[in-house]
Amino acid sequence: MALGSAGALVAATLIAGTVAAPAASADSRPGQDREARGVAIAAARAAKAGIDWRDCPEDWGLDKPIQCGWVTVPLDYAHPDGKQIKLAVDRVRSTGTPQERQGALIYNPGGPGGSGLRFPTRVTTNNKVWANVAKAYDFVGFDPRGVGHSAPISCMDPQEYVKAPKMDPVPDSEADKLAQRKLAREYADGCLERTGRAMLQQMTTPNTARDLDVIRAALGEEKLNYLGVSYGTYLGAVYGTLFPSHVRRMVVDSVVNPDRDNIWYQANLNQDIAFETRWKDWEDWVAANDATYHLGTTRDAVQAKWLELRATAKKHPIGGVVGPAELLGFFQSAPYYDSSWASVATVFSKYVAGDTQALVDAAAPDMSDIAGNISEENGNAVYTAVECTDAKWPTNWRTWDRDHTRLHAAYPFLTWSNAWMNLPCATWPVKQQTPVEVRTGKGLPPVLIVQSTRDAATPYQGAVELHKRFKGSRLITEKNAGSHGVTGLVNPCINDRVDTYLLTGRVDRTDVTCAPHATPQP
Repeated sequence: MALGSAGALVAATLIAGTVAAPAASADSRPGQDREARGVAIAAARAAKAGIDWRDCPEDWGLDKPIQCGWVTVPLDYAHPDGKQIKLAVDRVRSTGTPQERQGALIYNPGGPGGSGLRFPTRVTTNNKVWANVAKAYDFVGFDPRGVGHSAPISCMDPQEYVKAPKMDPVPDSEADKLAQRKLAREYADGCLERTGRAMLQQMTTPNTARDLDVIRAALGEEKLNYLGVSYGTYLGAVYGTLFPSHVRRMVVDSVVNPDRDNIWYQANLNQDIAFETRWKDWEDWVAANDATYHLGTTRDAVQAKWLELRATAKKHPIGGVVGPAELLGFFQSAPYYDSSWASVATVFSKYVAGDTQALVDAAAPDMSDIAGNISEENGNAVYTAVECTDAKWPTNWRTWDRDHTRLHAAYPFLTWSNAWMNLPCATWPVKQQTPVEVRTGKGLPPVLIVQSTRDAATPYQGAVELHKRFKGSRLITEKNAGSHGVTGLVNPCINDRVDTYLLTGRVDRTDVTCAPHATPQP
């Protein structure tokens, strides 16, 4: 399951070319010295070239005062003089005085496959949670390699991706499993055919971390200030490992467990368990608000209505377009974000009361906006390419079948859907890498880690593991909460500490546990 983020849903003049790029530290794996040298070469070039900031292209939907530009990076850092690609970046300048400005804050919203270009709109829309930080930092977003405007990749025709009828993720037979396996193999082959081996082989988290260092240099920044959410935390962890002395401030929110053994097959199995837990939290909330939603006064009663809805959609797609896969695509936003609890429950309640159209409008594929459709296919292609290339996956179908059959028995909400989404990795057509061993390197400053205990997409253990690996880091735990991406929510216990860290570099003497943010109201 793609690691989404709350941040994905929602500068004083840079002294380009005058700041020398620090020498890149050696990568954490043997034999990677060529990439380390390649980053140093690319970063020095970027520091000299800077970024030619201009008004953003009209069709990007980023209005003044947001500015856009490009940063050139090598496709393959082992060959820095070889093929180059351009990465799209944008910024909005800091809102404070020149004396208040501390540099650029670069953001990644997760995915892999998410675009960070909306980040500056947190300033232009007067987001109060980020108002203090905006006085000190230019807010900088970027499309990672392969994403959006940055040499976008593809694995199938974008319109076919949206229009193709989706099978019920839960198989009824071996024939259903065979059909899904065929689709997964065809998708993997399509990634190679449409993207090309040279690009596909370089779609990795370490390369995106290297790109991040080149962007830092192009901005004229000696050190990186970084905010990463969801998969963006793993990108940050890899960056902090490869370039520890280049980090100034780093906030990671809703953390991927960086253990090599977790990347990425085990991470998805663990996600299935966590999603079931948070799905039940939502059902409990719906039951507690039965006076509003009329879906049952117990979790079991709400679950029975969900299973009834699922069975109906399986027999005859609702409105001719919403089957079990489309239902799951809509309903899974509830375990992701409690900000979706009320809206999902409202649509469900309307359907049960006889309003079918509300569910069709919410869950049917959006065929109206071809640009959005292209974006959807591209995001899935990047997710698949990065996770499949980052690490070795089981190639034996019996392993997948055994693990997911066992998990589905106890955690049925997401398990098989997640299996099919990731199954292209079993027949991936380019060499799969060994993940970076995330660890504390010389010069790494304290990193601020923020995590809710009941997060579905990135289970809490991920924050604990990164905390152990990044010595001197501080962990802020939002207890008895489960929204994915918590730094953007209103919780003064968290907001004030994030502000203090980004503005002063100070962290608490010990780790901190915060009460949860406000429970959603029906």
